[in-house]
Amino acid sequence: MSESTSQPVSGGQILVDALVCNGVDTVYCVPGESYLPVLDALYDAPGVRTITARHEGAASNMADAYGKLTGRPGICFVTRGPGATHASNGVHTASEDSTPMILFIGQVERGFIGRGAFQEIDFRQMFGGIAKWVAEVDSIERIPEMVARAFSTALSGRPGPVVVVLPQDILFDSIAAAPPNAALAAMPAVPAAPGARALGDLRALLEGAARPLAIVGGTGWDADARAALKRFIHANSLPLAVSFRRQSLFDNRDVHYIGSLGLGLSPRLAQRAREADLLIVIGSRLSETSSVGYTLFESPRPQQTMVHVYPDAAELGRVYQARLQVHSSVRAFVLALDTVTPVASAVRQRWQGWMEAARADYVAYSTPQPASPEMAGVDLAQVVGYLSEVLPDDAVIANGAGNYTVWVHRFYRYRSAGTQLAPVNGAMGYGLPAAIAAKISNPERDVVCFAGDGCFMMYPQELATAMQLGAPLVLIVVNNAMLGTIRMHQERKYPGRISATQLVNPDFVSLAHAFGAHAERVERTEDFPAAFERARLAGVAALIELRTDPLQLTPSSRLRA
Repeated sequence: MSESTSQPVSGGQILVDALVCNGVDTVYCVPGESYLPVLDALYDAPGVRTITARHEGAASNMADAYGKLTGRPGICFVTRGPGATHASNGVHTASEDSTPMILFIGQVERGFIGRGAFQEIDFRQMFGGIAKWVAEVDSIERIPEMVARAFSTALSGRPGPVVVVLPQDILFDSIAAAPPNAALAAMPAVPAAPGARALGDLRALLEGAARPLAIVGGTGWDADARAALKRFIHANSLPLAVSFRRQSLFDNRDVHYIGSLGLGLSPRLAQRAREADLLIVIGSRLSETSSVGYTLFESPRPQQTMVHVYPDAAELGRVYQARLQVHSSVRAFVLALDTVTPVASAVRQRWQGWMEAARADYVAYSTPQPASPEMAGVDLAQVVGYLSEVLPDDAVIANGAGNYTVWVHRFYRYRSAGTQLAPVNGAMGYGLPAAIAAKISNPERDVVCFAGDGCFMMYPQELATAMQLGAPLVLIVVNNAMLGTIRMHQERKYPGRISATQLVNPDFVSLAHAFGAHAERVERTEDFPAAFERARLAGVAALIELRTDPLQLTPSSRLRA
């Protein structure tokens, strides 16, 4: 809070005081003149670190990563017009990924609104479809109230992004003393919880099942919730899969874990999902990707008996008409499962073979096999498998979007919560900003970012941010000189007609050296372990470029030469 109320207090100071009141410890931004009073107040804000990115899209992705790692809203500040349009990338990611986030945007003065002033945008229209709430502060006195509401909204129900618009004159204006609600903080959300009847119905459905499958996803999982989930899964000997890019919710080494529903889906897991007679879906929306275009689980009425647990009532019944719909936070639901008597051993025996076979299929599918001798360059499966073996359990793996991620998600076995930073919305460029946010928040943890050559070039300038902040992450750039995902779709739809997907790349090693980073190029699989250890010990951000075979688009497909 500001030290004295005897001096006039600016809107910018009131805003920063409100952030401090709500427990903010990190702000990500690209500075702009429209919110200069906020930057001034952040200069001596107690316990708040201001991180300057080189691009607003990267700043908003850092805020999203912070929200994923902490469960608290990631805070991002950008200026109006181009700043806000760039930052919309992170807002869309937070929306589809159910990440709590608040984007603050500097705006033109109130008296100029509607005149087409310099960089003016109607942000309610612009963000109305992707943010949970878009609000424009209309008076200096209401700043604490609107900030508190922004925090409550970002965290309630299905978490997501909130946009708060800050007219420039409100931030520069002052009042004689802080408003009486200056110390207003968001009240903790009151989570929905399951009733006894729903828990009884769940147990009855389990009693009658022969091929049950638990599917978990979404956000809102803390250590207690994950422990309660594990107790329920073990007590009932259930196989468990996770939805797209939620692999760190459950230890992949656990004998009950059978894989991830997402890109690069195991055909055998897909078949098991179709054959299941009971789906216990906790926290996941079973979106297009996790459902393989709504084919694994048909909409609106799945062939499988479905139990759907979700924290937002508006999502229940929107896509799937489940047999049992439970409006509850994931935490409240799985903690309540401790009161559910496990099914009898004779019942569990019905699906014991089902679960063991599914686990064996997962282990086989996620174990790298020797590469074909015809394949040139680095075998990405062996690289990911090596990292899965040598990295500590709490190492963070970040990535953006592209076919290279199929190798990462298939062959890396996640062991601990908060170790997977990957955008559910498939945003290219996400990995490096997210990795920076992870490393500065948890400097003691190993942070490894995977990026394709196209993915990395979305935000390569953020290497400068990593160097400035002293964030010694390891960035692995998978270079096949193409936009692999789009090339894959081209080959399926228009074989042999390559258009717009070939890339002429810079010298990635020289580029990294220009930022002051450690950098190496690896062209043979056997050279990777030593290169990685050098990068890990470099003491600065490090880039390893992997030259991979451009003919191999996925672990199981190869183009004809």
